[in-house]
Amino acid sequence: MDQESMDPEKRDVVVRRLRPDDLAAVIAVDAKVTGRRREEYFKLKLKQALSDTGIEISLGAEIEGMFVGFLLARVYYGEFGSLQRVAVLDTMAVPPDFRGRGVGAALIDQLRTNLLALGIRTLQTEVSWNTPSMLAFFNREGFTPAPRYCLDLDLEATRHR
Repeated sequence: MDQESMDPEKRDVVVRRLRPDDLAAVIAVDAKVTGRRREEYFKLKLKQALSDTGIEISLGAEIEGMFVGFLLARVYYGEFGSLQRVAVLDTMAVPPDFRGRGVGAALIDQLRTNLLALGIRTLQTEVSWNTPSMLAFFNREGFTPAPRYCLDLDLEATRHR
């Protein structure tokens, strides 16, 4: 898609593959969004994402050369009894001061393009019910509730059963 036919909000957003030197920016953006620094988590996640060199599904976004968002995703080749390949969106963040400028939509659009080129037709993610803005964003992007249950087990509470 050329810049002229693109949604005006997304026109200024450049989406690219994440690079090793993005680690500090990823940590900083996530900290702005979550209010905490998850350095070890992102060191591991970025290393994993970049070791799969042929699959460009972990992406960064820039506006005028400034890092303004990212997403980390991975491909599963048959999980939880499914026989099809699916992609899972692990983490996505856009700082509050860049929301509403098409950054998240541009990231999802590029991820969609990359996954379809790989023959992957399903993207899954999880979002908390307590984040209506994220639920609304994913709804706008075409996500729907999954036809399966996500289950948690409190290991401490069930230890002595």
